[in-house]
Amino acid sequence: MELGRVFADRRVLITGALGFIGSNLTQRLVEMGAKVSLVDSLIAEYGGNLCNVEGFEECVQINISDVRDAHSMRYLVQGQDYLFNLAGQTSHMDSMQDPETDLEINCRAQLSILEACRKYNPSVKIVFASTRQIYGKPDYLPVDEKHLLRPVDVNGINKMAGEWYHILYNNVYGIRACALRLTNTFGPRMRVKDARQTFLGLWIRSIILGEPFEVWGGDQLRDFTYVDDAVDAFLLAAAEDAANGEVFNLGGEQIISLKDLADLVIAVNGGGRYAMCEFPADRKRIDIGDYYADYSHIRKVLAWEPKTSLCEGLSRTLAFYRENLPKYL
Repeated sequence: MELGRVFADRRVLITGALGFIGSNLTQRLVEMGAKVSLVDSLIAEYGGNLCNVEGFEECVQINISDVRDAHSMRYLVQGQDYLFNLAGQTSHMDSMQDPETDLEINCRAQLSILEACRKYNPSVKIVFASTRQIYGKPDYLPVDEKHLLRPVDVNGINKMAGEWYHILYNNVYGIRACALRLTNTFGPRMRVKDARQTFLGLWIRSIILGEPFEVWGGDQLRDFTYVDDAVDAFLLAAAEDAANGEVFNLGGEQIISLKDLADLVIAVNGGGRYAMCEFPADRKRIDIGDYYADYSHIRKVLAWEPKTSLCEGLSRTLAFYRENLPKYL
């Protein structure tokens, strides 16, 4: 499928668009000739950054709005061909310390968005950004989509509800929707000033500043998805009706322990140092142990698979932040 032809001149709305994945998706759609509208609250804790659209900001319509504002969303969804729903609160610790806000953003607002689509634009196609966190601690590896959903934190429970609202509205109301369960997405424009989005962002920041970073535990196995590959999955899921009503795992080709990942980051960077640490007690309670995904379902249905090696992705990410780090601090 020629994705450029699918999205050229089509109207696309992206929530959470000034964040990490949303901005990379925006850039790709602009290059394809789509008419892109962005929605982001720019709340400091949630990752939006106007620097993420530097160089193509004149090609998009930016709406500083919160997905919790039902009146704004009712207006914004009208006339859109595609909705990439990436807005959310991503911090697991924040969700435990402030569960009500997590509920509002990751659950209640998702239902409100879907109601706006049902009433004012039922023909829109929606792709929802879900998370592997909803599986909780795996019973078996690799984890496929049939695995029991057993979240270990408030964020996982609310993301699970948000995901299934989308599938419900697909099944009951015919609003074409699907969900991608993301795992450890990384790359340029990811949040690096704290660990609200990914621990790897903190590692990247520290290594560029010449500071040591901490590796908690170290034996846990993980897989990682480079952001360009994640963007490919979002576009394929939007373009293909075979995705309607489906949930798909994303993943990475290489399975690696966190200690080995730390060594790889240092090797790719050409230097750096880290300290091995015990898990803080509050983090240990919600740690899921080893996790890596079986992404054979999306490979079968949408012919998606990761193209960017972990080493290459880290190299591109480090190069980006060597040049742009001050904008992300």
